[in-house]
Amino acid sequence: MILPIVALIAGLVLLVWSADRFVDGSAATARHAGMSPLLIGMVVVGFGTSAPEMVVSALSSAQGSPGIALGNAFGSNITNIALILGLSALVKPIAVQSGVLRKELPILSAVTIFAVALLWNGELTRLDAALLLAVFAGLMAWTIWQGLRNRHDALDAEMAKELAANEMPLKRALTWVGVGLALLVGSSQLLVWGAVELARSLGVSDLIIGLTIVAVGTSLPELASSLAAARKGEHDIALGNVLGSNLFNTLAVVGIAGMIHPLAVEPAILWRDCMVMTALTLSLFVIGYGFRGPGTGRINRFEATGLLVAYVAYTAWLVIGAVKPAV
Repeated sequence: MILPIVALIAGLVLLVWSADRFVDGSAATARHAGMSPLLIGMVVVGFGTSAPEMVVSALSSAQGSPGIALGNAFGSNITNIALILGLSALVKPIAVQSGVLRKELPILSAVTIFAVALLWNGELTRLDAALLLAVFAGLMAWTIWQGLRNRHDALDAEMAKELAANEMPLKRALTWVGVGLALLVGSSQLLVWGAVELARSLGVSDLIIGLTIVAVGTSLPELASSLAAARKGEHDIALGNVLGSNLFNTLAVVGIAGMIHPLAVEPAILWRDCMVMTALTLSLFVIGYGFRGPGTGRINRFEATGLLVAYVAYTAWLVIGAVKPAV
């Protein structure tokens, strides 16, 4: 069991490092190509921080491990909202200032419900996957259109400041894109192998490993960037990381995994994990959306504590359920 643990840890470390290099290189390359800071923040950074989930789930699907493929995607969504957003808002309450991001909250809720409805028959077919990817393509087109129309968005100013602080020559940026992508694939392969072998050694399902260790590991880029943004008071980046990542996970990550290989959906994913994910997403809509008018949305420390308690309770539920049969 030592070798799978070493592979899992090494895979996670390399995955986080390579994802960070990939995001930095991609953002700098996009900046050299003339892309606006807003679009870089919403599209390039959103895609880059979700690259670990995307590669891990794709490899898991191709290798016949649906538990890790789906557990990684949905577990990352739960981790993003309950743990990452909870910790970020605990560091500094997050004000929902950006008009574009406030529109994404109800969209994320609708997308989550749509995805759960597609899986409710107990399988993810290629048709289901194609529908998820089609919605994803539509949302990306809408995001780009909105970004071009709202050049003075709060996120635009925050991203411009971040890009200016991390400028790099085009040659170095392209190098980091290539190196980061290659290591992403390699480390994901190592991570998936370690996770599957560890699950077998412990006698638990690969779903549990996917929902916990793998999900937290692949969400570390979002955790680092959101905490850094929260400390700097860059509210829209902190919130945008979570919203963008969850949209990517629900539509692109699950969609790509399903297109590679149709997946069977365990009943536990539907009645436990999908329900928790949906409840957390709807709660985020309620606490984050400014119902009293533009700029009034705020995730305070009390609500952040509630999100963290929910994450601890959910993780405890998974652990107790995993060890119960062995008692």
